[in-house]
Amino acid sequence: MAYAIVRAGGRQEKVSEGDLVVLDRQAAEVGSSIELPALMLVDGDKITSDKSDLENVKVAAEVLEHMRGKKIVIQKYKNKTGYKKRQGHRQDQTRVKITEIK
Repeated sequence: MAYAIVRAGGRQEKVSEGDLVVLDRQAAEVGSSIELPALMLVDGDKITSDKSDLENVKVAAEVLEHMRGKKIVIQKYKNKTGYKKRQGHRQDQTRVKITEIK
């Protein structure tokens, strides 16, 4: 079974064909395909991590939907001063399906 380590939005993800992966928001329309840069490819016993060999590796993914992540609550509090601050954040995300690794 082949899998690849790809760079996606400042993070690295382990993907194989048919996987559904949630990435940071990608600038692509729903239904279009994107290409992710591979950092490492494992195909059985053969491991490819050389930069010149990885230029030939293509990891294609189809954009399924754009969504927003779970809400993160940020709270700051200082004792005895009456200071408290509450803030929330929801990350923009994209769900993709890995279509091929070649």
